[in-house]
Amino acid sequence: MQLEEQSASLKNIGRLLVKCSDKPGIVAAVSTFLLNHQANIVESSQYSTDPEGGMFYLRIEFHAENLLQKKQQLESDFQKVADEHELEYRFSYAVELKRTAIFVSKEPYCLMELLWEWQNGDLNTDIVVVISNHEDARSMVEALGIPFHYIPANKDIRQEVEQQQIKLMEEYEVDVLVLARYMQILTPDFVSHFPNQIINIHHSFLPAFIGAKPYERAFGRGVKLIGATSHYVTNDLDEGPIIEQDIERVDHRDDTVQLKKIGRTIERRVLARAVKWHIEDRIIVENNKTIVFH
Repeated sequence: MQLEEQSASLKNIGRLLVKCSDKPGIVAAVSTFLLNHQANIVESSQYSTDPEGGMFYLRIEFHAENLLQKKQQLESDFQKVADEHELEYRFSYAVELKRTAIFVSKEPYCLMELLWEWQNGDLNTDIVVVISNHEDARSMVEALGIPFHYIPANKDIRQEVEQQQIKLMEEYEVDVLVLARYMQILTPDFVSHFPNQIINIHHSFLPAFIGAKPYERAFGRGVKLIGATSHYVTNDLDEGPIIEQDIERVDHRDDTVQLKKIGRTIERRVLARAVKWHIEDRIIVENNKTIVFH
């Protein structure tokens, strides 16, 4: 399915994410509001940390005719409900595709998975640019009509490189940055420009084996399960809010090479799911945790 066809199918779909202190009547108030605005709820998920004084989280996906013409009035009217129930909330509209940048280094397998999902119509985003500190992925990216920018990077020129990257993010009006095996550490200045917008894939089941060479260390410990973790990037290395994780069973016959092969398969699917959930507004970040409505 082409991007234009995807957009047409989503033009009347809206999403509403809500966060507040739990108390009776929230779901009823939000549902009644949508009913009064001729909106039909097509998906609803909720979660309470504790019905007695806990936090409440809600994601509703709804359909309404001529939604984009109504959205300004819809959001204005909802403020009354939000004020009455002390809600933090965010509306989004499925047709307004998030603009995604992908950062990659030499290993292209996570990039290729994202490009395949995008081509197949299962990743409803607009991939507007790919940035790499190597030239290896240029041909596969440009063959799809996606701009590719090669920016050499190392720790000695990191500040200069990141200024170039930030400028490109602004030029392409990027909403989400995906680190698809981008093997450079981002500085606090760069991360601060994109809070809860940078999604990373880490080749271990965090918090185990944080940092470099996790497969070698996992092999040395004789682990029986290996995994991968996708998380938002913060200034605490590999400790940002976790979005998705998965595992595979291994045994003593699997050497480091085999562990890496198995790990790459896990990484691909974990990152693709995390990106998909982000662009579909299925994630609410709460401190250093996430609530993910699958």
